[in-house]
Amino acid sequence: MLPTTSTQDLISTIRREGEAVNETLAETHAERERALSASRTLIRYSANSIRATHRGEFDESRQLIAKAGELRSTLEAGKREHPEVYFGGYVEDALKEFVEAHATLAFAEGSALPTMEELDVGPAVYIHGLAEAIGEMRRLVLDRLRTDDTASCEDLLQIMDEVYAVLVTVDYPDAVTRGLRRTTDVMRGVIERTRGDITMALRQGSLERRLREISDKIPTD
Repeated sequence: MLPTTSTQDLISTIRREGEAVNETLAETHAERERALSASRTLIRYSANSIRATHRGEFDESRQLIAKAGELRSTLEAGKREHPEVYFGGYVEDALKEFVEAHATLAFAEGSALPTMEELDVGPAVYIHGLAEAIGEMRRLVLDRLRTDDTASCEDLLQIMDEVYAVLVTVDYPDAVTRGLRRTTDVMRGVIERTRGDITMALRQGSLERRLREISDKIPTD
């Protein structure tokens, strides 16, 4: 049987589909630009929240996290309509910072850590956010060591150890975990350096107490 579609029909289909492709890609491009802008702002809110946490301004940190959460909700429509944009990488990077801000605040002030379901993020994004928070906890430890707050430093180190213990159990290909193995290796070094800093501070404190005890026993006359 000979083909029944004429050349003109084929040309009409090509033109019609070409217009449809251009229209769809224009929508995707517009959504991508919107998502990029929202992601950058989301990262900025999260970073500012972490800085506020380090300053001990926990209320300010929560306000910034709330703003980030409001902005993040605007990305959900794009997730349904343009999943190729939402899962393109940059949105997930912003959400990782969002998780990190939540985790840093929770660890710093001893509040509840939001779950993966509560933050409505994927497992790879969530575990990366926790992993990156290890670096922020090291900074918290160093700040508190300067004020001789070794008790809370040991608590933070225990949390760091627990996060790392979870990280090493996530043994899946990098394509699934978004390169978590490399982050885990880096955080191991961060934890060991922090452990060394705390140990040194504790030994120095013990030595200073011992010297004071000896000094108090020495007659002054």
